[in-house]
Order: sequence, then structure tokens, then C-alpha cells
Amino acid sequence: MSGLEILSCGLVCPAGGESAALAGALRQPPQPAEVTGMYPEPLPAPRAYAMVDFDVRAELGRKGTSFFDRRTALAVVGCGRALRDAGLAVTDQNRDRIGVVVGTTAGSLRSSVEYAAETFRQQPPHLVNPALFPNTVMNCAAGQVAIWFGLHGVNATLAGGPMAFLSVLRYCANLFRTRQADVLLAGAVEEFTPHTAWLGRRPPVGGRSPAASLPGEGGVMFVLRSGGEKAGRRWPDGEVLGVTLGFCPRGEDRVTAIAGCLRRALLQAGPGPDRVRFVAVGGGDPATEAAGWRAVGQVLPAGPAERIRVDGVAGDTPTVAGALELAAILARHRADPELDGGRSVLVGHSPEGAVGAAVIQGWSRGPDRG
Repeated sequence: MSGLEILSCGLVCPAGGESAALAGALRQPPQPAEVTGMYPEPLPAPRAYAMVDFDVRAELGRKGTSFFDRRTALAVVGCGRALRDAGLAVTDQNRDRIGVVVGTTAGSLRSSVEYAAETFRQQPPHLVNPALFPNTVMNCAAGQVAIWFGLHGVNATLAGGPMAFLSVLRYCANLFRTRQADVLLAGAVEEFTPHTAWLGRRPPVGGRSPAASLPGEGGVMFVLRSGGEKAGRRWPDGEVLGVTLGFCPRGEDRVTAIAGCLRRALLQAGPGPDRVRFVAVGGGDPATEAAGWRAVGQVLPAGPAERIRVDGVAGDTPTVAGALELAAILARHRADPELDGGRSVLVGHSPEGAVGAAVIQGWSRGPDRG
């Protein structure tokens, strides 16, 4: 496959909004925040990996943001940061060819629940505020990104849970292959609300880090373009050389399925360095995560690679974990020229049996590389 070039990264996460902050948080993970005062509703735990001080109006201003839900706000802010990081200006000449692809699980759970509840609270004829309805639609965040930045290209939302981000990468590769876009804003977002905290509540389990049992939130959006000759073009931060998806039916060996996806992704990537620099295996319960690491060990037996974990930075955020893992890998590359050209691996899987893998190549940012 033709590689997807990654021009920039827009971060909105508890570690901060800069790549250097994310890299630092991986070395010294932050403590979860006190969240008891964030919402009037009760929460399952007094602490979470949430951005207590996040204020969309401070980021974007008051105009046009009044009815943004938290998920939409994270997506719009993340895309704005990604565009600035890429130095990309949206103009009348390019807006028709710039698209948006956002990974999610079920859109904004809070918006859907609260809108439904209003239909019972209001007196007949149930005068629910119609301005609240757009937030209940799964593709609200992607649509608001397009409206905010004036983008007229492809607009898509993919519901994939823990596999959302790998699905986004595969979808973007197909869009470029069929020439439906020149540039894509692509990534994943996940909000922290009482609804997501209770729904995703996970008690501590042996083998799981304490951070992985606490809910979190974040958003990561990348500026992508189709791979090709780099002469005369801004040098990318990284490149997705291969990405594959698969499915493991119930009762079959998850390790074999994951290993097969990873082998196909490496085959797509083509010949490269024998040693893989970084490996990230999407979280889940300890048993399924262990299956991911066994699959990696079968396919990449030569030399230890550094493991990338983001639950200590953003808690239990299955939807956005893959995007955060890629952002963390690129943050390491961005600051260290000795890693130039090195390859890394992302592996994902869901409880329902979806599996996937991607091969990433990263580069530093020197004076001649933006």
C-alpha cells in the first residue's frame, strides 16, 4: 500500500497539548485529577484522568461553541492544533479536498442520554430544546469540525471502540487510494462524563495497572496526506507503511489472528530495519492484552522493542488509546534524530473479536523538516 504521511499531531489530553509534554508524561506519568466537582452527578471514583480545567470557550471563544458537547469540543480543538502544527491554511483553493475522519465508540453518550431524559422531564408536548439534538448524532463532532474550519471534503465517523483508530487509518488509506481527498484530519476522541465513567467502570484486576482501572479522556487528531515523493513538500513526522484489520470468531485463537494481521501489515510495509523501535498493544483485560504481546513475540522475535503504554497518561480510554499511542511514538521520534527511519508497531483488538495492526515509520523535526 502507499504510505499515509503524518504531517502533524493535535493533542488534547491530561498530559497537555504538546508532543514534548506527552513524551515527558510517558517517562513520569501524572497523577489522576480530583473530579468530584466536575459534574453535579455522582461519579464512581473521586479521581480520573480527566482535564478538569479544559474550557472550550477559552480555546475557541464564545461564538459558535454554546452547544458544543465535550466530545465535539475535544475534536475541534484537536483539529485546530493539528492544523497549526502542520502550518496548513484552509483556503478556497484546498477546502474541497480536505476531509475529516473521526473514530468513536458511540458518539457522545451523555448527550444521547440527557436528550432522551428531557423527553420525559418536559411537560407535553415535550418541548425539548432542538439545539441539543445534533449532539446525539454519532457524527456530530466530525460535522462540527468541518463547519468550524470550512472543510468541504469527505466527512466520516467510524464506530470501532478499541479498534476505532486502526479502522480510521485503514479508511484513510482507502480514501487516498481512490483519490477522494488530498488531505485528511483524522484521529479519535473520547470524553469524560458521569455516563462514560459509570458505563466503563472496571474494578481493579490482577495484572492491570491502577491507571487502567480509572476512566479518562482525550483527543488526538493528525493531519494526513497520501504518501509519495517528498521533494518540494514538507517532510512528514511519520508514515503509516501498512495497516490491516481482521476478525477472530469466538472460540478461535486470538494470538493467531493478531499475529496474522501483524504479518500482513509488515508485508505491506516492505523491507526495513530488522529491529522494531517501539511496540504498543492496545489495552483491554489482562488476558487479551497478554494475547497481543504473545502475538508480537511470535512475529518479532529478534531483539526487545520498547513498550509504549498510555494508560498512565490518559487512564482507561479505549477509543482514543491507539491515537495516543501513535502520538507518543511520534513524540519520541520528533525529539531524537537518532531514531530517524525507525519502525514501530501498533496492535489492537476488541472484546468482540476485531483485530488489527499497523506499521509506523517516524522522523525527527530538524531545521529542514518543518
